Amino acid sequence: MKSKILNTSIIFCSLLGYLQWGKDQQIYLFQLELELLRKLFINPMSVIHPFTLLPLFGQLLLFTTLWQKQVSKRMTYLGIGCLGLLLLLIFIIGCMGLNLKIMLSAVPFILTSIVTILYHQKK
Repeated sequence: MKSKILNTSIIFCSLLGYLQWGKDQQIYLFQLELELLRKLFINPMSVIHPFTLLPLFGQLLLFTTLWQKQVSKRMTYLGIGCLGLLLLLIFIIGCMGLNLKIMLSAVPFILTSIVTILYHQKK
């Protein structure tokens, strides 16, 4: 049961990522994901990019583990890896630009992922 709670937390934390560019352009990942899903059905070619498809695939993997009787470690690790590519990039961008809001938006995902990996290694 704890594995499912941790995977749910990772999915939730992945949606909290924050992006900001220009003077007044910003978006949270949950807003961006809703827009991408909408565009996926209207114009699929406009959203085909590794940084959109890999995190979405990672979320789907983690979401799938919630219905497994025994949560798959491999699927969890792969889901964290796919999501981690984007959220670690967001964290690095926040660090490089000294933007605390961007940096801190990725911290819950990073910490939850570390806790999940440590939990699965103990099992």
